[in-house]
Amino acid sequence: MGYRIVVAGATGNVGREMLNILAERQFPVDEIVALASRRSLGSECSFGDKTLKTKDLDTFDFEGWDIALFAIGSEATKKYAPKAAKAGCIVIDNSSLYRYDPEIPLVVPEVNPEAVDGYAKKNIIANPNCSTAQMVVALKPLHDRARIKRVVVSTYQSVSGAGKEGMDELWDQTKGMYVPGQEKAPSKFQRQIAFNVIPQIDVFMEDGTTKEEWKMVVETKKIVDPSIKVTATCVRVPVFVGHSEAINIEFEEFLDEDEARDILREAPGILVVDKREDGGYTTPVECVGDYATFISRIRQDSTIENGLNLWCVSDNLRKGAALNAVQIAETLGKRVLKKG
Repeated sequence: MGYRIVVAGATGNVGREMLNILAERQFPVDEIVALASRRSLGSECSFGDKTLKTKDLDTFDFEGWDIALFAIGSEATKKYAPKAAKAGCIVIDNSSLYRYDPEIPLVVPEVNPEAVDGYAKKNIIANPNCSTAQMVVALKPLHDRARIKRVVVSTYQSVSGAGKEGMDELWDQTKGMYVPGQEKAPSKFQRQIAFNVIPQIDVFMEDGTTKEEWKMVVETKKIVDPSIKVTATCVRVPVFVGHSEAINIEFEEFLDEDEARDILREAPGILVVDKREDGGYTTPVECVGDYATFISRIRQDSTIENGLNLWCVSDNLRKGAALNAVQIAETLGKRVLKKG
C-alpha cells in the first residue's frame, strides 16, 4: 500500500521538479494529483510516463490524502496549508512561511531527520531556503567531528532561485545585449543581471543585511545548532540553475583538511570533487540535474587557528527545493507513516 500524494504548484519550476523526482526515486505512490491556480487549470504535467492534468487548488478536498508537497509561495500557503493540515494531510512546504515557527520542524534529512517527528503539532513540515539547504549538508558532518564556532559564507545564486521570471529576464537581457531593439530593462531584479552580479537577494533589513542573508543565519541555527555564528553575503549571478557558495568555517578544535575531506566523502548527500589541478572542482554547469551537493577546494585557512575553506555547489531546484521536499516525505514515511 502506497501513498496518496498532492503536488500543489505543479506547473512551476519547483513543482515540476517535485513530480520528476517523485517518479525518479520511485516514491511509493498509489495516487497522485497535480494542483494549480485557476489560470493554469487543465494544463498538463509529466509524472514518469504519465501525464497529469492540473486540478483547481482552490476547490480541492484534501480529505483522505496522505502528503501534500507545496510549492505555491507564502501567500497562497497561508490560505491552503492549514486547510490541508486540518483535513489530515501532512504538508511539506517549500515557502518561507513556516520556517521560523518553533512548533514546525525545519528539516534537511541528511542533517536532522529526527525533526520530522515534530510534524504532528500542526501537521506541517517546512523546507529550508535553497542556499541554507546545501550549506548545512556540508556543515553537519564537520560539526559532529570538531564543533563549528563560526561560518562566513558568500553565495553565488542562480536566477532560477527567483523563478521562471528570473530565468526569462536573464535570457531576454542577454539577447538584448546583441540584438538592437530587444534590450530589456530590469524588472524582476534590482539591476541588470546579464553579464553582471547583484549583491542583493530579497529585501533589505534594518541592520543592512538582506532577508536572504538573515534566512541563512536563522535556519542554520535551527537545523544544525543554535550556538553556531553565521554571517552571509548573498549575491545573484547570471547562471540559470545551480547555487554556489564559498564557505569559511572556524572550529572549536583543529580539523585537518585531509580528515575533513574523508569525513565529507563518507557523508550522506555529498560528492567530493577536489583535485588540485585545472578544472579539478565542480561548477554549477556540472551539478544541474544531480541529487548531490558537491564539495571542492577543501583547504586549511592559515589566518585563523582552526579554520577551513571549501566550495559548495548544488542544483537549487533539486536539493535546494524539490529534492529536499521529497526526501522529507521519504523520511516521514520511514519514521512515522510506514506505508509502501
